[in-house]
Amino acid sequence: MRQDEAQGAGTTLASFVAGTTWTDVAGQSHEAKRSILNFFATALGSAHDPAVTAALRVLSPFSGVATSAVIGRPERLDAMGAAFANAVSANLLDFDDTHLDTIIHPAAPVAAPVLALAQARGFSGRDVLTAFILGVEIECRVGNAVSPGHYARGWHITSTCGVFGAAAASGKLLGLSADQISNALGIAASQSAGIVENLSSAAKNVSVGNAARNGLFAALLAAEGYSASPFAIEGSLGWARAMGDEPDLARLTGGLGKTWEIAKNTYKPYPAGIVFHAVIDACFRLRERLGSHIEDIASITVQGSALLLARGDRPVRNERDARVSIHHCAACALLLGAAGITEFSAAMVFRPDLVSWRQKVRAELDGSLPDGAARVVIQLTSGEALSEIVMAAKGSLADPLSDRAIEAKLRDCARLGESDWDIDRIIDGVWRIDTLDDISGLMGVGR
Repeated sequence: MRQDEAQGAGTTLASFVAGTTWTDVAGQSHEAKRSILNFFATALGSAHDPAVTAALRVLSPFSGVATSAVIGRPERLDAMGAAFANAVSANLLDFDDTHLDTIIHPAAPVAAPVLALAQARGFSGRDVLTAFILGVEIECRVGNAVSPGHYARGWHITSTCGVFGAAAASGKLLGLSADQISNALGIAASQSAGIVENLSSAAKNVSVGNAARNGLFAALLAAEGYSASPFAIEGSLGWARAMGDEPDLARLTGGLGKTWEIAKNTYKPYPAGIVFHAVIDACFRLRERLGSHIEDIASITVQGSALLLARGDRPVRNERDARVSIHHCAACALLLGAAGITEFSAAMVFRPDLVSWRQKVRAELDGSLPDGAARVVIQLTSGEALSEIVMAAKGSLADPLSDRAIEAKLRDCARLGESDWDIDRIIDGVWRIDTLDDISGLMGVGR
């Protein structure tokens, strides 16, 4: 069958988004609320980070009508500016939610534009939740269709696929037709970017912010009549193949509405790349076994998949490096017995004892271990060796964070971000978001 005789994936996905109602997604609402709660946690934690402040200095002079809040701060921007800033802040700490099949962080690129647009246009919480669930579905399905090759090739998948989720969610919120949403997805395909090489720099956050802003922009352009190919994602000269991948169409469009990607979402207990969590857990277990003999450790070997080594076997020059470092994660967990926000702060990067302990760590490939698993072997000065293996880290689907743990994470992050926003109001509002006629109260009524 020639391509022009078939239905493009954009048409299939758009018809699903346009035709899905609250009743269809209500069963996913609790997980969606957990994801949005975690989104607020990470955005609040970075509210006054220099990267966010710098972005606001750049954006503010060019903002249109200031309708939408910058989370945790007094400033407002137009919806596209707020979408950019809030996606950046939600992604800065490497503490955001994770779809393990793709390593996409779903909420930042989708929640940021949906909440900014809803505040600007007065949409209800139920509208927001419906759009958010559908946006996550689309971004993760696009990610599924090109994984694992897309990420391994160097594309930052949260950014490159997040723009599709942002476009779908924004289009749904705007009430676009199926044809218009298909166009929005095609326009998004022309705005997809982000590279893994930039993960340890602020450029990573720019691409996440752009995914949120560009997806909203795509939907707004589609609403005004801009068109795009329905084959923009999977066509012979489309997005997937241009980026080097033969898309898996079954994973892209098969079973729409029968299975839900948001049900596979996970939440981090540690502000580091998700693939390092098993390393941290294994080191905690070893520390407990060693008791007072921690100083007897002569060397530390971390074994894991090619993804673990590609992401984390690198020098540590700043706090961004530390969050994606096998060496820093192992050193903190073993020496300090902690792996929280403080342990990945700039002050810890050059702490002499941690620098020394990082030098004890070496990474080693073990192709038998799946992504997300790790084995840590420590050699003592006595010659004795101890090891621990973790196949499913804390926070994974096998050992998920509880609702209360996510609430506690939000409170911890809010303290870090030093915001005057009413945290109890945010927590209560997110759990009741489907009952809110207007989400403005959720978006920034300070104490």
